[in-house]
Amino acid sequence: MKKFGGLNGYALRFWGLNALLAMAVFFVTRLVLLGHAVMFSQQSVGALLGAFLLGSLRDIPAALVVASPWLLFETVLSLKWRQRLRWPLFAIYVFTLLFVAVSEGIFWDEFSVRFNFIAVDYLVFTTEVIGNIRESYPVAKILTALAVLAGLIIWVMRRPVRQAVAAEASRKSQFAWGLSLMVLFWVAAYKMPSPEFSSNTYANELADNGWRSFLWAARQNKLDYAQFYAMRPDAEVMADLQRLSGGNRISTTHEALAAGEKKPSKQPNVVVVMMESLSAEYMETFGNTEGLTPSLDRLAKEGLLFSRLYATGTRTVRGLEALSAALPPLPGKSIVRWPNISNLNTLGATLADRGWTPHFLYGGYGMFDNMNGYFGAQGYRVTDRTGFKDGLVEFENVWGVADEHLFDQVLIEIDKDAAAGRPFYGHIMTASNHVPFTYPAGRIDIPSPGKRRGGVKYADYAVGRFIEMAQKKPWFDNTIFLFVADHCASSSGKAKIPVHRYHIPAILYAPKL
Repeated sequence: MKKFGGLNGYALRFWGLNALLAMAVFFVTRLVLLGHAVMFSQQSVGALLGAFLLGSLRDIPAALVVASPWLLFETVLSLKWRQRLRWPLFAIYVFTLLFVAVSEGIFWDEFSVRFNFIAVDYLVFTTEVIGNIRESYPVAKILTALAVLAGLIIWVMRRPVRQAVAAEASRKSQFAWGLSLMVLFWVAAYKMPSPEFSSNTYANELADNGWRSFLWAARQNKLDYAQFYAMRPDAEVMADLQRLSGGNRISTTHEALAAGEKKPSKQPNVVVVMMESLSAEYMETFGNTEGLTPSLDRLAKEGLLFSRLYATGTRTVRGLEALSAALPPLPGKSIVRWPNISNLNTLGATLADRGWTPHFLYGGYGMFDNMNGYFGAQGYRVTDRTGFKDGLVEFENVWGVADEHLFDQVLIEIDKDAAAGRPFYGHIMTASNHVPFTYPAGRIDIPSPGKRRGGVKYADYAVGRFIEMAQKKPWFDNTIFLFVADHCASSSGKAKIPVHRYHIPAILYAPKL
């Protein structure tokens, strides 16, 4: 093949060779994901075989797009620079394909889906994400293995590559055809929708391509509401809100107090503990037999248990917006991550109007997911790991300080408000029940790192220790505790929204009230 409509055959062959290499990596990746779904998610090969074959076909445009920069490389650069850069760039290309494939495997193991909006969001917060990967996986060994494998692939392909680029031709004609083909394949891949052919989510995800799904998620992470949702005039909506509020205006609590409404004579402290990834399925109260949550099970018996509560999403920000502002999961970005969002009708603001001091305390860095910005804009006093008492923290990992140290800081803040005669309201966000599942030694009978079981059991230990210490405080008798999860540990299942994977506990505990 010497000519292809003016495009010299060598450029087309080299582009095709790189596309075939991408196809091979995509095929092996899908094979690994299929094996994982069968071995760890109780899926059958027969139920996923059709998705596997469909995905292999859908890989074709994705592979052509991934390899398309080679067309520009071969048609734009001079012979001198092509000879200098071809092999170094080819090495980077091969390594990148392998690196993304391994990343897909790790992401699938955690979320049972291809790259999605979570992957897009995580790239924004590189400190936590890179630190999490370094603490959870043998990064040096993985990168070394990938480099060795990439070197082996390059050595095997050295002769096909040389043969593919052996000929030369007019770069002007090559550039016109190369650019046309690249635009064609990019448009085809861009228009390719997510696979939604099955009621089994595993099948739909297996039929997808991780490169395509990542770009799609990045594109869809923020929606144009007016384009995708039915809208009503603002004046009409405000009229309805005023009618539903019981009057011609939405009165504030400040105005009600000014009109003569009395504050409660003895406002109780309110401590809301939002626990990272605490699925209901881990509690003995809901049938678990591993003994992971003795403290929470005891509180469930002594307090008020909500047994049919479900999370509004799969990420912490969805739990934060639901519990702080009573919001359902809005399309696109969580409101916690919206810029310049303030003066919401939050629980903290409502209690602040009646004399409480609202706090938000988080064991990690509050810049993650804009937690500090969101709660600070709503009038909360924000404390993250950078603001803990000196010498308090003895153990921490990339995601945050150990939960016991977070609760120690909570006790300090409540003591301050109690000494000043102010009722305390605190929204507490834990972090220990999260990859890499590391925690202080000697606390529980599962050595650190203890994977998910260890993370759950340590989080429960920290809750038990917190209550035990709080019981010794003079303010304990006048305090309401709420323990609730932000979301479940996993949301994967055959259904698009497997309801049992959203089941979370909520326990109100106020023995003296």
